[in-house]
Amino acid sequence: MQKKYPLYVANQPEQINHDLEVRDKYSGEVVTEVAMADQETIERAISAAVEATKPMRRLKPYERQQILQHCVKRFEERSDELAMSLCIEAGKPIRDSRGEVTRLIDTFRIAAEEAVRIEGHVHNLEISSRAAGYRGFDQRVPIGPCSFISPFNFPLNLAAHKIAPAIAAGCPFVLKPASKTPIGALQIAEVLAETDLPEGAFSILPCHRDVADSMTTDERFKLLSFTGSPDVGWKLKQKAGKKKVVLELGGNAACIVDEDADIEDAVERMIVGAFYQSGQSCIGVQRILIHEKIYEDFRAAMVEKTKSLKMGDPKNEETFIGPVISESDGERLKKWIDEALQAGGNLLCGGGREDAMVEATLLENVPKHLPICAEEAFGPVAVLSRFSDFDQALREVNESPFGLQAGLFTKSIDHMLRAWDELVVGGVIVGDIPSWRVDNMPYGGVKDSGLGREGIKYAIEDMTERRLLVTRSQGVS
Repeated sequence: MQKKYPLYVANQPEQINHDLEVRDKYSGEVVTEVAMADQETIERAISAAVEATKPMRRLKPYERQQILQHCVKRFEERSDELAMSLCIEAGKPIRDSRGEVTRLIDTFRIAAEEAVRIEGHVHNLEISSRAAGYRGFDQRVPIGPCSFISPFNFPLNLAAHKIAPAIAAGCPFVLKPASKTPIGALQIAEVLAETDLPEGAFSILPCHRDVADSMTTDERFKLLSFTGSPDVGWKLKQKAGKKKVVLELGGNAACIVDEDADIEDAVERMIVGAFYQSGQSCIGVQRILIHEKIYEDFRAAMVEKTKSLKMGDPKNEETFIGPVISESDGERLKKWIDEALQAGGNLLCGGGREDAMVEATLLENVPKHLPICAEEAFGPVAVLSRFSDFDQALREVNESPFGLQAGLFTKSIDHMLRAWDELVVGGVIVGDIPSWRVDNMPYGGVKDSGLGREGIKYAIEDMTERRLLVTRSQGVS
């Protein structure tokens, strides 16, 4: 990764400076430099998006589809390059990086399909004699310029979940990628710049938070979509004014393992849920609730499997645990682990740290109020606990201020339906981990985990508005 990356204003690259250094998250070496936007650049981008509103709206559905299909083709052609860039800038193990590129492609492919499915309705308005002769119709129209802020942990796919539906819906946008991982979004911009999108349809602007306030407050934006930490997200909502706001925030996802679960299968999936991409997922498994009848067997198998995971350079094919995003995050995780041990928790395996490398760690008997249980760890740490009563386990899952997704391993239909009815989360995943997601499903949280839903069809709903047409037939009685 040698070339220096420009930012993109109104579809065009601008190498206005080299202010942002991007580091290899494993070695710490500077691998490239990226242009950073200032307030004047952001203002130009917003003005361009406003000017692009009508041209974007006038794009025919098949034209939007063709643009998205071009992106799919180019991402497929550049898949190895995209995966390696992601591995370097995010420290994501190369196998996980390839998986994210696959999801990037899936997300744009789904958007291409949905671009020609944005439909309206016919309304039966003749509900009383005074409405005789009236008919109603609605169409979905683009909401207008959108402001997007994406996080560091999925630099490609979480940016794609904002960009692709915006193009499908016909909305111009300005996106701020995470400063720690800006390359993925800029590589998407390189591909978008090859298309026939109207001038001003997109701007992708790495920038510091202290100059990006207008991304939230400017009333010319009609929607703000933010993915990131709850502390930041709720503050942005307070400042957003009249615009629609979609928030995809944090979690500390729980997974229940019922007494009839297949232990071997549950452990295999739990390893992925707790430790894939070094635990840096808002639906990563953080709390594992295991029925007391199988607790000992599950714990033994989980510990054995966790100890076998290879930690090291994410560019190596065998690596499962790479670095967390920064040394300070490693320090925070180590502090939380040590606090749990000092409060009487048991360390089952792991617990060590060197710089940004944190060992895959399992704990048990941790007081529930401590950060490692109550807050979002966002690292390769999971806490085991036992339960005897299924309803007790449901209550414990619900004690969290977060509510993104929960997992349940059970063969009981009654328990499955009870979990679906009782768990206060955005999604319940049965027979698998809460970390499971495909890119067309409605995805999002409740409580401190956010507002609204992603998944292309559902994002398009937020990026469009219903416009009603009513007609009256004269002479009808």
